[in-house]
Amino acid sequence: MATVQPKYNFGLLQTPMSNISGYESETSTDVFQRIPRQNVDHLLKGAGHASSKFPAASGLTSNTSSTSVAGVRKRGKGLGYTTPGSTSALRTPASRRTPGSLSYSTTTPRDSTTAVIVAIVEGRGLAKGEIGLASLDLKCPHLTLSQFSDTQTYVKTITKLQILQPIEIIVPNTACENGTMTKLLKLINDQFQNTSISTVQRKYFNETRGLQYVKQLCVPEFNTVEMEVRLKYYALAAVASLMKYVEFMQNMMYAPGSLKVVFQGSENTTMIDASSAKNLELLQNLRDPTSDITLYGILNYTKTPGGARLLRANILQPPSDLETITMRQDAIGELTEKEEVFYNLQTVIGQFPDVDHLLSLLLQIPKQETIKIAESKITNIIYLKHTLELIEPLKEALKDCENPLLKAYCKSLDDPRFDIIITKISSVIHEDTRFQKGTLHMRTQKCFAVKPNINGLLDVARRMYTEIVDDISELVTQLGGQYGLPLKTSYNSARGFFIQTSASGKDGLTADNLPGIFIKVTKAKSTLSFTTTDLIKLNARIQQSLEEIYLMANIVVTALLNDIRGYLGCLYKLTESVAIIDVLLSFAHVCTLSNYVRPEFTDTLAIKQGRHPILEKIAIGQTVPNNTYASDESNFLVITGPNMSGKSTYLRQIPLLQIMAQIGCSVPAEYASFRIADQIFSRISTDDEMETNSSTFTLEMKEVNYIIQNASNRSLVIMDELGRGTSPEEGVGICHSICEYLIQLKAFTVFVTHFLELTNLDVLYPNVENYCFDVQRSVCTQSAEEKIIFTHTLQKGKTEERHYGMELAKMSSLPRDIIEKAATCALKISRAKHFADGNTSESSKQRAVFKLATRLVQTARNSRLDSDGLKIYLHGMKSQYEKETGR
Repeated sequence: MATVQPKYNFGLLQTPMSNISGYESETSTDVFQRIPRQNVDHLLKGAGHASSKFPAASGLTSNTSSTSVAGVRKRGKGLGYTTPGSTSALRTPASRRTPGSLSYSTTTPRDSTTAVIVAIVEGRGLAKGEIGLASLDLKCPHLTLSQFSDTQTYVKTITKLQILQPIEIIVPNTACENGTMTKLLKLINDQFQNTSISTVQRKYFNETRGLQYVKQLCVPEFNTVEMEVRLKYYALAAVASLMKYVEFMQNMMYAPGSLKVVFQGSENTTMIDASSAKNLELLQNLRDPTSDITLYGILNYTKTPGGARLLRANILQPPSDLETITMRQDAIGELTEKEEVFYNLQTVIGQFPDVDHLLSLLLQIPKQETIKIAESKITNIIYLKHTLELIEPLKEALKDCENPLLKAYCKSLDDPRFDIIITKISSVIHEDTRFQKGTLHMRTQKCFAVKPNINGLLDVARRMYTEIVDDISELVTQLGGQYGLPLKTSYNSARGFFIQTSASGKDGLTADNLPGIFIKVTKAKSTLSFTTTDLIKLNARIQQSLEEIYLMANIVVTALLNDIRGYLGCLYKLTESVAIIDVLLSFAHVCTLSNYVRPEFTDTLAIKQGRHPILEKIAIGQTVPNNTYASDESNFLVITGPNMSGKSTYLRQIPLLQIMAQIGCSVPAEYASFRIADQIFSRISTDDEMETNSSTFTLEMKEVNYIIQNASNRSLVIMDELGRGTSPEEGVGICHSICEYLIQLKAFTVFVTHFLELTNLDVLYPNVENYCFDVQRSVCTQSAEEKIIFTHTLQKGKTEERHYGMELAKMSSLPRDIIEKAATCALKISRAKHFADGNTSESSKQRAVFKLATRLVQTARNSRLDSDGLKIYLHGMKSQYEKETGR
């Protein structure tokens, strides 16, 4: 259908806005629909949802809360319409968002360097559970597609959304028909309370249109994704609705062939569900959400927003490809050995802006030209020039690197398109134009960025601007001479040009004895700031002059952007190079601060003197290191010990070190070997969940059910105090059954428990090992009472402590007579719970045979010994076997 070519008139100037091929002009006013948070609550109660439609001319609001009637929960701040579409809420004005002016407010921790919008669609009928997902970061021109089969708990979907942290989630309007929400939408609403949810008519979830968007928008370097997603119907449907939504609500489009389109499955990554990420404090501290005492916090020495984003994504989804991990380790090894290369790279990388965000702004084509957008374009060109000028220093810093990964990134910077872009920019932008800190300095750079003699009207406007600035300087000089005051000209973005003088002088100058010509007087420490009526008028003239300069410079800059957009695909290589080098530098920096070791990757989990990485950073003294060992012959570890002995800390330490190793970082240990995990599961929290009316035991069973359904023989599972939410008899029975399932699964499992009956599992299963945390008792010389001393040291065997809760109770403020009576009652009601001893000679022989077989298989797979060393090792294995079997 024919499209209208709109024109935007700025006085004498006319800048036609060309329509992009493939984009339809939509005139319908009933395309999108926001589900206000209060209306979502009504849906949960069975009430009808909002039915009114939103005009396409309305935009996204910023930092404005909705007004609602009494009894209706107010929506939090954030991107989105305020509360339209409900008879129970009053509509508030909505302002249009413009590209380059993004700012978001949220009550939940969110990565401020991202602004992700996500579209989700679920299959219907027999395809129910098939999820299509598309996400676009408005600050980073990456369009990501995903399609996968999820369970009815939708854990994979929620985990994806937790990683993306969207500001807006788009779903089909059929997800909340007839006053009820689908299970997926209800779950999204529960999990993302501060994220706006919008509905889009189902017709816009069109896979054919989605494939057209992929073809039109994908940058040539990544066009092979078209073959990969051609049959991913749900992902393509999500793309179609997402791009149409962005076109309407963000009031802009992307240039053809400009987006990096990728299909992101779960291959070559280790999945960590949202609950485990929370329990392990990967991104957020459990006690203080604002604290940086997290795994991300201790590893984040990145210098760029892109590097920080990549580090965050790697922690939440560590690579599981051995080649990728090894290449990173090699690169980090070289960076730590060559200090000069390390510091040179760190200096250069620190000067890069957010290249992803810059690239996104350069590729966006706003539907509406304004003064703010014109100024933003000039700023972006200056940033681009600054970025391209850093390529040569970066290549120079990388040229001496021998690591293949660093060499590859150095080679990627030889793209001839960089030189083409620089040449085209140099033909229009003055070579002395630089990015500068400070509002006035940067404003001056923007005013004079375009070379003279390119646009005559622009030259006239700049001369006028210069004359007004000279008039201001002359005015201040005259006033100083007239009143005999040491005046100087100052500037800030709020007041424009104003006058300053010292308030502490021999003449005792104060705000009260200033001449009457000076108005709007303010005092800050020993400085007086003020202005005059004439100066205010000159500031108004300067602002008008600036607007004329920006509008006329916009014509030149827009033409330049149209000329270079076809070459901007090379910046994707640059963003990738800068981000990964920044992360590697951060890991190298971490290694130099502490005694870390490079881990190996085998079929065995073996950590010698491992330390908790977060605890080590915050502890006043030295932390107690501990060993960890798990293999096919002993894949299930049962850990017992008193409260406060260090079980939970040790339990969290293992997956944290696993994640550090898989992202390529060294780990705090003397030696470390890991088996690459396909998934990491944790069952730690024992809190009730009031929102869903779930008890501790209910939550335990939900989490365990998810682990059992999804764990494989390559997974890492940690469980803490399972079964405490019910009676001891039921708890032991449930734990025993779950343990048996995991033992047979061959997943590496660390099971912390207070049920000492479970320590007898090693009798039934040869791949179970018992460990406990050692405690010592000392007698107080004054009171002659025994006290427990926690060594926090792990040792093999079962804990010998009984009724250690009583010992801890003595350390509290409970009255002594209550504690004594409790100890007496405990002794009386203790029941002997007998499990078959089973330590017969036959079971010992079977255990020895099993261990010998698994060790031989492990040696065949992973041994790096020479022939003589292998003979010695096998001879020792034989001797150990004969000793255990009594032969």
